[in-house]
Amino acid sequence: MSNSPRIRTVLSCTLLVVALGAGATACGNDGHPLSAKPYDAASQVAFNGPAGSRKADPDKPLEVTAQGGGGRITDVTATDAMGRYVAGELRADGSRWRSTAPMAAGAHYTVRVSTEDDKGAPGRKVLTFATSQAAEKKQLKVTFGPQAGKYGVGQPATAKLSADVKGKQARTAVERALKVRSQPATEGAWHWVDDRTLHYRPKEYWPANATVDLHSNLDGIKVTDKLWGAPAKPLRFTTGDKVEAVTDAGAHSMTVYRNGKEINSIPVTTGKPGYATRNGIKVVLGKEYVVRMTSASIGSADFYDKMVYYATRVTDSGEYVHAAPWSVGSQGSANTSHGCTGMSTGNAAWFYETVRQGDIVKVVNSGGADMDPFGNGFGDWNVSWDKWRKGSALLADTREGPPRTDAARLRPQPT
Repeated sequence: MSNSPRIRTVLSCTLLVVALGAGATACGNDGHPLSAKPYDAASQVAFNGPAGSRKADPDKPLEVTAQGGGGRITDVTATDAMGRYVAGELRADGSRWRSTAPMAAGAHYTVRVSTEDDKGAPGRKVLTFATSQAAEKKQLKVTFGPQAGKYGVGQPATAKLSADVKGKQARTAVERALKVRSQPATEGAWHWVDDRTLHYRPKEYWPANATVDLHSNLDGIKVTDKLWGAPAKPLRFTTGDKVEAVTDAGAHSMTVYRNGKEINSIPVTTGKPGYATRNGIKVVLGKEYVVRMTSASIGSADFYDKMVYYATRVTDSGEYVHAAPWSVGSQGSANTSHGCTGMSTGNAAWFYETVRQGDIVKVVNSGGADMDPFGNGFGDWNVSWDKWRKGSALLADTREGPPRTDAARLRPQPT
């Protein structure tokens, strides 16, 4: 190790002792201990780190112990090359510091120890070592979503895991390592959809024209005895204006707002009895200029097979906002579709060009079921904030509110 002292092995139960260089207690020019230049405290501390080129087991705690009479430890900091701190506790008498959280696997650590002798003179010792790498088969990989780009303010962020993670302790380790930062900052939280999927959303929608950054500190972190975090590619996406389309199925009308201001009112037709459009908040999933829609796709007894234009998808099961020139006579007065929101070709083209993925489409006063929170697109906004928080391993049992996605809290780091 380049600038660190050599470490020799002492045959004790578990402790490897750093024993180099006698400590000096020289005073400064004025003779006051606190003005002295820190002396080499190697002879005052023992450290259970690895010897020579060996690597430490990241699952075992770090321990720094005062040795020799009259001295004590005043502070210990242990950080890896990414700037991640290892939490630890120092005894009140300064006799021992011990880590309280596991280290990362495959990481390089620097341990800075501060001491003082029986006269109050300060000592310093810096130690470096590396931890062993986790086996490839034990790595937990994370993929963030959506893809980089510009989205509407309703777009949730996602984290897809490569293996199941169960249990509060393991989920807490994962969730604590998944960082979200937005500018402007806003309150938000992760929610476990299932054992491999997390969604992140703010309490309200994202701010308009915001920048959202996601990154993982999971690399090398122990999740379970057989699972360790792997590196993950960070993600940045931005939001545009707040565009929200509200469809009143009872009034057969859609009103579109941009940043809270109405920009269009469109006569529409929604799902007829037996095929009523789902109520609730949906998020635009994508846009297709032309889509073939058939009765077989929804199991309808009424046969149809149409090429549909200006189709904006809002669910995975095939609900769209699209052009329906065959129902213009009913638009604004009756619901005649098989669940989609139909409008004239001109209005559908305008809507298609106006909205983007992540924009909000809300349906009210329909006779249909409520939009599913998960599994049929993004129904995340239909979950109350209190219930959303209960899906977080970090926040479910806490009274304090979730963290803000604040940069200051993160190191630069059918028809």
